[in-house]
This record gives sequence, C-alpha cells and structure tokens, in this order.
Amino acid sequence: MSYFRMLIVILCFCMVSFDFNPESAAYSYINAYKELAIVEMYRTGIPASVTLAQGLHESYYGTSKLAKEANNHFGIKCKSWWTGMTYYYKDDDFNKKGELIESCFRAYNSDIDSYVDRSNFLMQSDRYSPLFKFDKTDYLSWIYGLKYCGYATDPKYAEKLIDKIEKYNLSVYDKSEDPFRQLIIDRK
Repeated sequence: MSYFRMLIVILCFCMVSFDFNPESAAYSYINAYKELAIVEMYRTGIPASVTLAQGLHESYYGTSKLAKEANNHFGIKCKSWWTGMTYYYKDDDFNKKGELIESCFRAYNSDIDSYVDRSNFLMQSDRYSPLFKFDKTDYLSWIYGLKYCGYATDPKYAEKLIDKIEKYNLSVYDKSEDPFRQLIIDRK
C-alpha cells in the first residue's frame, strides 16, 4: 500500500511541475504589466520593451519567490543606503569562505512600487545616466547600455533581454501613445 501512495505522490508532483507553461506565463505577465511599462516609459524615457523584458527575465514571468513574496520584479538589491522594506534570500553573494549567503533585496508593497522604484533607481544613479541619451524606441542601445553599465552579472544578460523583446514583439509597446494624452485633450 505504501508503494501505491508513493507512486501517487510522484505522479502528482510530476503533474504539478510540468504544469508551468513559460509561453502562457509570459503572455499573462505582458498583459498584466504592459500599461504600467508604457506609463513608466512616458514618465522616464526608459523603453517599455526593456522594462517588460527585464521584468519577465528577473521575475521568471512573475513567478519567482522574490516577485511573489517581495513584489520585486527587477532583482534590485538593497545597497547600504536603502531605507525601505527588505527581503533576504540566497542569490549570488558569497562570504569569505566561499559559502552562498543571503542577499538583501528591496521589498515593495505592490508591483507598481517595484516598477516605479526600478525606474527611479536607473534615473537617479550616475552609473546609468548615459542611458538617458538614447531614444525610448532604441531598445538595443538601452540593453547594451545596461550591460555596459553593469546592471547584471550574467554575461549573456543583453542577449536574453533581446531574445524576449523579439520573441514577444515587445518593441510594439515602445511606439504606444502616451496614455495620459487623451486625458489632457479631453480636459481642453
């Protein structure tokens, strides 16, 4: 009887683990956050495609522990001057003995706060200031600029973001109209 129960548990685990569909998760993520990415693009000049690609990548389509438990969609760490909420988990920091240790990540009350803070983080850092000379439709310059400025440690980071932009046609959102434009016209 215990063999039968073990088999059932294994089958259930396999069904759950194969249930995740990255394609479906990607489109759900894009539909959930595209308007926010567009609003942030018009507020800051950061291409919506880059924001969405980073969100997809860094949060594993919104399913990562960091995204779910801390509303952090961009993997932004605390830094010494961060005074907001924090969330700790093991990522890529090691102690002097070479042991993986918990990293401090920023935590947010909402997904919106994560998107806004990520934009502000890029805008307020001298490290990323060269990026803001690029047009909001020039996602390639933005992505290679992020890599050059040291946004991520993954040597293939730029290629991964470009792949997501092209695979999901995210550059279409860089050409979207300002969502507040119609509100201004209607008020006149």
